[in-house]
Amino acid sequence: MAAADGRAVEPLLDQARALPATRAFAPALRGDALAVIAEIKRHSPSRGDLNADLDPAALARDYEVAGAAGLSVLTDVEFFAGSTADLQAARAAVELPVLRKDFTVVARDVADARLMGADAVLLIAAALDRAELIDLHELGRELGLDVLVEVHDESELETVVAAGATFVGVNQRDLVTFEVDHERAARMAAAIPADVVKVAESGVRDGDDARRLRDAGYDAILVGEALVIADDVATTLADLRTP
Repeated sequence: MAAADGRAVEPLLDQARALPATRAFAPALRGDALAVIAEIKRHSPSRGDLNADLDPAALARDYEVAGAAGLSVLTDVEFFAGSTADLQAARAAVELPVLRKDFTVVARDVADARLMGADAVLLIAAALDRAELIDLHELGRELGLDVLVEVHDESELETVVAAGATFVGVNQRDLVTFEVDHERAARMAAAIPADVVKVAESGVRDGDDARRLRDAGYDAILVGEALVIADDVATTLADLRTP
């Protein structure tokens, strides 16, 4: 899909550089309590439709009132039924910083994230070689975005830390099998440098999972499915945030 995009990169970057400042994302996750990045997600490749008819603005407001520290919004159409419009509607409805959750593999993707209004962008270590990771990370920072770099194992973690990442997410879900390893994030936490903002992703089901990850040393958890299918968002999010 990226190869078929014939848009010139430099004009997009120039437009992105001219935009007003973003909302700080990673710094918003540092604090005494575990922060929650609440996700807006209509569909999952592993579970199918989760909340296909959700109102992104209304859900974003519910998350903000319930104490979320930031939002993650799926913009991928093919696998997650997301859209740019979802991100823009959610961000316009709240004061929270917003992560664009999508497959970021070329410079145009980074520019697009900034142009659509995102405050942070996701890089998946497994989808990039080391040079690509470094280049896209540097570009994101240049454009004023916080860059969440996602890893799945210790080898990837070593690579991204060496590349200078200071905002790292450990995804507990295998990208191929979709199976969740609930011990992965806890196991890897000790290997993440203390100055890195640490996020545990995927498979966080309830307050017990959240407290285990807090005790392991994470600054934040990124939660999607448990929130978008919840009957009571406020109660579910409060449980995730309870010390």
